[in-house]
Amino acid sequence: MNTPTQEEYSSVPRWSLLRDLGVLQVKLLVDGIRDIILVPASLVAGIVSIVSSNDGKPGPQFYQLLAWGRQSEIWINLFGAVKNSPEELGQQQPFGNKDIDDIVGRLETFVVDEVKRGGVTTQARDRLDKILDAVQRKRRS
Repeated sequence: MNTPTQEEYSSVPRWSLLRDLGVLQVKLLVDGIRDIILVPASLVAGIVSIVSSNDGKPGPQFYQLLAWGRQSEIWINLFGAVKNSPEELGQQQPFGNKDIDDIVGRLETFVVDEVKRGGVTTQARDRLDKILDAVQRKRRS
């Protein structure tokens, strides 16, 4: 009895699905570990960027971490196996081209409009600015 070649295995949809399922589980694990690391690392990098700012310009640490995170997201390619999906499924996009950044943008627009009107968000922003200024003054002295 001959052992099937890799090409023969990949031509069988069941084996392709099982492979994709296994690979997805590994990728989910790697992605989860990355996320667990990124939560505290992003907070630390953000704080370091704010505290190390000069003349109101934040340090690069936070954005360097984001660049690394984006590169790791491309490398993990979590949903890369979708290319193996049956043609009849097509590449459905139930959310269209929208993403969380679009929702955040709408929320940000709302908050900016509130600040312009002088609402509660203006007071909160002013308090936060005072705290950040105090932290920077303390770091310099």
